[in-house]
Amino acid sequence: MAGVILLCFVGVLFAGSRWLPGRVVRGAAAGSGPVPVYRLNGLALFVLTVGVCVLLWWRAPQVLAYPVRHLRDLFVAANVFAFALAGILCVRGRHRQPARPRLGPWAAVKDYFFGVELNPRWGGVDLKLFSYRPSLIGLLLINFSAAGVQYVEHGSLTPRMALYQVFFFVYLANYFQFEGGMLHTWDLTSERFGWMLVWGDYVLVPFFYGLPGLVLVDVHRPLPLWLGVLCCLLFVLGFWLFRGANDQKHRFKQDATATIWGRPAETVGGRLLVSGFWGIGRKLNYTGELLVYVSWTLLCGAHSPLPYTVPVFLLVLFVHRAHRDDRRCRAKYGAVWSQYCERVRFRMFPYVY
Repeated sequence: MAGVILLCFVGVLFAGSRWLPGRVVRGAAAGSGPVPVYRLNGLALFVLTVGVCVLLWWRAPQVLAYPVRHLRDLFVAANVFAFALAGILCVRGRHRQPARPRLGPWAAVKDYFFGVELNPRWGGVDLKLFSYRPSLIGLLLINFSAAGVQYVEHGSLTPRMALYQVFFFVYLANYFQFEGGMLHTWDLTSERFGWMLVWGDYVLVPFFYGLPGLVLVDVHRPLPLWLGVLCCLLFVLGFWLFRGANDQKHRFKQDATATIWGRPAETVGGRLLVSGFWGIGRKLNYTGELLVYVSWTLLCGAHSPLPYTVPVFLLVLFVHRAHRDDRRCRAKYGAVWSQYCERVRFRMFPYVY
C-alpha cells in the first residue's frame, strides 16, 4: 500500500510538472551542450498541495496523520523507489552514451552512484529539478502529518509544534517562490543525476530533515518565553542570511549592473561578487540555512538528541561542500579566486572558518 501511495504521489507531481502552466526560463549553459530550458511551476504544485492539506485538516485530520503513522512503510518504499530509479537512470544514460569509457565493474558502480547524464529528461521534464518537488513537498506532508497526529491524539497543537510548522512553511514556500534561483546552483549545473542525488531527494530530505517535527509530536512541556524568542531571532537572522545571500548572487548573475544594499555591485576581476553578504563571507548562505535548521530544532528542547543530528549533519555537509566549492572555484578562476579570497577571508563563520 505504501508503495502505491508513493508512486501516485510522485506521478501526480510529475503530471503537474508536465502540464501545469508556468514561466519557461533558460538555465545555465553546461559546456558545449544545449542550454537547458525549465518550466517553473513548482509554486503552483506547492499551493495546490497546501490547499489539499487545509481541506483534510478541516474535514479528515486522521487522513493527514497517515504518513507519520505509516512512516516505516513509506521509508522502505521510498528507498526501493530511489534505488530503482537510480538504476534506470544509469542503464539509460550508459545506453545513450555508448562512447563513454567503461573500465570494469567499478566504472558501472561509479556511474550508478554519481550518475551518467547531467540533465536527464522524461516527457520534457528535467528530472533533476523535478525531484526537488517530491522531496520538499514530501517533507511538507510529513511535517503536516506530525501536526495531524498531535491534533488527532490531543485535540490541539502545542506552541512548540505550531511555531515549528510556521518556520518550516515559510522556509519551503520561499524555496518554491524563488525556484528559478536553483537553476544556477552547483547541483543543477554540474552534478550528474545518479543515486547520490536521487536518494538524497526521495529519502534523505523528506524522512531525515523532518525529524524535529516527529519528535515534537510527543513534546508537551510548555515553551519558555526566552526559548521561543531565541528561536524566532535565530530563524529571522538565518533566513535573512540564507535568502539575502542567494538573492544577491542570483540578481548579479542575471544583471551585472544590479545594485546591492543601495550601491552598484562590486566585483573582483569583473567576475566575482564582493558586495553585500558576498563581501563578508564566501558561503554565508550556508551559515544562514544552518541557523534556520538550528532555530526549529531547539524547539525540541532536551526531549531527545535525535533531532540534533540534523543540524550536525548539515554542518559537516556545508563545511565539506564549502571546501569542495573552494577547490572548484580555484581551478575555474585561478588568480582571480586568490584575489577574492584575500578580499573575503572567511567562508561560513567570521574569524573561525
